[in-house]
Amino acid sequence: MERWVDAVADGLKSLSALCLAAMMLLTCADVVGRALGRPILGAVEITGFFATLVLAFSMPYAHRVRAHVGVELLVMRLSPRARAVLEGCTGTLGTALFSVIAWRTWIYAGQMRASGEVSMTLQLPIHWILYLVSVSFGVLAAVQATDVARSARTLAGGGP
Repeated sequence: MERWVDAVADGLKSLSALCLAAMMLLTCADVVGRALGRPILGAVEITGFFATLVLAFSMPYAHRVRAHVGVELLVMRLSPRARAVLEGCTGTLGTALFSVIAWRTWIYAGQMRASGEVSMTLQLPIHWILYLVSVSFGVLAAVQATDVARSARTLAGGGP
């Protein structure tokens, strides 16, 4: 299970990088277009969509490699067992939190699809962005669940 979750997190990281590159190219093209008196219609809107996806797609990988800010000064001083207990507790809470967020975002996306909600300028459906964010948060919950399993193995004496 851990390998599958890691592979999905890696795939989402790659999608995040593609969205970031697309944001950069679109912004550069829009700046050049504006200088020539021909701005790209909806560039700000699409950039906002890409920014949302960059954040959502990068979160599972960032959590997996511990790229987030933590209270390392305190955690470093704990014994391996106490650290495993702390990581197990925070991982359980994180898994629960992001599972609920993924679930509720999925429901919200369905409501947006049913209502026909679209973006202001280009009239693009918004629900597909929300579905992608929901899936990404579900993967983040799975990454955190693998952390909980790893902590449980450490507490049981089976190593990381």
